[in-house]
Amino acid sequence: MMLKPSIDSLLDRVNSKYSLVILASKRAHELDGGAQATLDKFDSVKSVGQALEEIEAETVISDPHPEVKRARLKMEAEERRAQKEQEQKELEERIRQEQKL
Repeated sequence: MMLKPSIDSLLDRVNSKYSLVILASKRAHELDGGAQATLDKFDSVKSVGQALEEIEAETVISDPHPEVKRARLKMEAEERRAQKEQEQKELEERIRQEQKL
């Protein structure tokens, strides 16, 4: 049985088997979480196979600076949290104003 994409073609795009496993795993989790696919059509129905197909097509690459991405995601999460807190305060203030009337 021949599996596609082949490990050889995938290792041409990623520098090690370890990096390939990590990248495919992360991308599969993203796809399971509802991330937009980078290909229109997949041969595989499973998210890991789809992730490997995306890697082979070079539409998904390993981030050369993961610490920058982590910092950006952390900052975005903080901004969302602060926005929710502000919305909650505004809602509470509106409720107080309406109760005074």
